[in-house]
Amino acid sequence: PDTSFPPIEPLRPPEGAPNVLVILIDDAGFGSSSAFGGPCQTPNFDRLADKGLRYNRFHTTALCSPTRQALLTGRNHHAVGMGGITEIATSAPGYNSIRPKAAAPLAETLKLNGYSTAQFGKCHEVPVWETSPMGPFHAWPTGSGFEHFYGFIGGETNQYAPAIYQDTVPVEPDRTPEEGYHFTEDMTDHAIDWIRQQKALMPDKPFFIYWAPGATHAPHHVPTEWSDKYKGKFDQGWDKLREESFERQKKLGVIPTDAELTARPAEIPAWDETPDEMKPVLARQMEVYAGFLEHTDHHAGRLIDA
Repeated sequence: PDTSFPPIEPLRPPEGAPNVLVILIDDAGFGSSSAFGGPCQTPNFDRLADKGLRYNRFHTTALCSPTRQALLTGRNHHAVGMGGITEIATSAPGYNSIRPKAAAPLAETLKLNGYSTAQFGKCHEVPVWETSPMGPFHAWPTGSGFEHFYGFIGGETNQYAPAIYQDTVPVEPDRTPEEGYHFTEDMTDHAIDWIRQQKALMPDKPFFIYWAPGATHAPHHVPTEWSDKYKGKFDQGWDKLREESFERQKKLGVIPTDAELTARPAEIPAWDETPDEMKPVLARQMEVYAGFLEHTDHHAGRLIDA
C-alpha cells in the first residue's frame, strides 16, 4: 500500500521546439519560380523568401527518389540505396532502392522526440516490389517515421484521378474532376485538417509536416483558368526567355551581376530553328507548366496561412 511510482509523463520536445513544415516542389528548376527570377508567378514563395533566406548554392540529384531520400535522411543518396529512381533499381550497392536501417529518416528522429509527424503528397522512396496495398510497409511513410500519410506511391499520378493511399489503405477521391477535384487542393485540405485536429487535441505538441505535391512533375494537370493566365507569355521562345530570367536573377541578387549565361546545349535546338507549326504547341506546354506551378504556390500559401 505504501509503494509509489513516478507519474507517467508524455514525451515532449524541449520548451519552444518549433513546428516544422518542409515543402518540396517537384521538377522546378532554379529559374522556374518568381522567387528566383523565373517567369512563373509564385507570390507565396516570394513572401517566404522576402521574410527569410534564398539559397543559391545547393545540390540536388535532379531525380525524384535520390533527392527525396537524401533530403529525408540527410545522407548522400548512394548511402541510402538511391543511386537512381526506384524503378531502375538493381542489386548493385547504392542502387537497390532499400534504405538501410542504419539511416533513420528525420521524421523518425522527431517522432521519437515527441513530435507529431505527417506526410502529404508524393512518396517515391518505396522499392517497386513493395508498392502494392499488401506491402510490406516498412519503407512507406508510416514505416519511416510519419504517423500519418495521405498521398500516392511512385513517380507520378493523374492529378484529376489519383491513386491515393491514406496511411497504407487505398482510398478514392471524394469528388470527380467534373465536380472540381484536383489532387493538390485535396492533399492541402487534408494537411490543414490534420494540423487543426493536432493543435486542437495536443496544442503543446509540435508537428513536422512534409508536403510534397505531384507538381510540377508530369502529368501537367491544372485547371485552365490557371494556365490561361500565361497566354502569349512564352511566344518569344526559350532562348529569349532564358535571357529575361537571367536579367531578373541579377536584379534579385541570386546570381552575381557579372555572371555569364550558360551556353545553350547543342542537343536543344534554337527557338528560331524550331518548325513554326511546333512553336504554338511548345509555348502552350510552357503556359500549362507555369499555371501548374502558380496553382501549386496558391495551395502552399493556403497551408502556410492555416
